[in-house]
Amino acid sequence: MHIQPYKSNPQHLAQLVDLINYCQNTEAHLSIKMAEQSDIFDINSYYQNPGGQFWIALDKNQVVGSIALLVLNPHTAVLKKFFAYPQYRGQPHHLGRQLYQQLLTFASQSHITRIVLDTPEDEIRSHYFYEHHGFHQIDGSELQHSYVYPDRNSRFYELIL
Repeated sequence: MHIQPYKSNPQHLAQLVDLINYCQNTEAHLSIKMAEQSDIFDINSYYQNPGGQFWIALDKNQVVGSIALLVLNPHTAVLKKFFAYPQYRGQPHHLGRQLYQQLLTFASQSHITRIVLDTPEDEIRSHYFYEHHGFHQIDGSELQHSYVYPDRNSRFYELIL
């Protein structure tokens, strides 16, 4: 298994859509349509060209995880599209930890000093991960920036690097 920046590839894009649909809709029952997250279909323009990045984790050329950093300004970015299939979470792979470390390294090298994120209120497992890794919950008004996200009674977090 390895993590790499996303490169336009129809097969990987289709697998990424499957991963997101599985995590959001099959597993978490959030009923989020892909039409609410069209950024996935233009990763280069939405994430990479403005100075952020989008990573996929591949196991035998199959997308099994993802994470993205959307740059809002020279010092603030949004953690987005953080997904992994259940069998890659925790032992023995710790894919979430690996993806998150990739994002932190990139953020540090890019002089990002603040990372924010949104997550559905019912996603307790996600809240635990973020809090365990230093994020603290903030009010939506404290974001100081707007960005598009599929709102499902969202909770907001912030990490100061």
